[in-house]
Amino acid sequence: MAQAAVAAAQDKKARDIITLEIKKLSTIADYFVIMSAGSTAQAQAIADYIEEKLLERQRAVLRREGYNRANWILLDFGDVVVHIFKEEDRRFYNLEQLWGDAPSL
Repeated sequence: MAQAAVAAAQDKKARDIITLEIKKLSTIADYFVIMSAGSTAQAQAIADYIEEKLLERQRAVLRREGYNRANWILLDFGDVVVHIFKEEDRRFYNLEQLWGDAPSL
C-alpha cells in the first residue's frame, strides 16, 4: 500500500517523496509516506488521488486531517500513514529527523 501511495503521489508531481519504515519503532503504523506539494491546491489534489488509487485496491482512508488548510494533510490507512506537506511546513515539522531511527525505503 505504501508503494501504491508513492506511485499515486508521483502521478500528481509530489516532490521529495520518502517512505519510512516505522513498524519496529511505533504501533502507530508500519510506514510513513512523506512528501511535499508546492501549493494548497496541489496538496489537495495529491490527497484526493492517493485516496482514489488506494480505494481501487480496497483500502479506504480511516482518517483524514488537515485537508481544508492543506499545509499538512494526513491520510491514515491503518498500516500506512501519508503526510502531504507544503514545503515550508515540512521543513518546520521535519518528520524525517523526528523519526530519524526509521529506515528509509
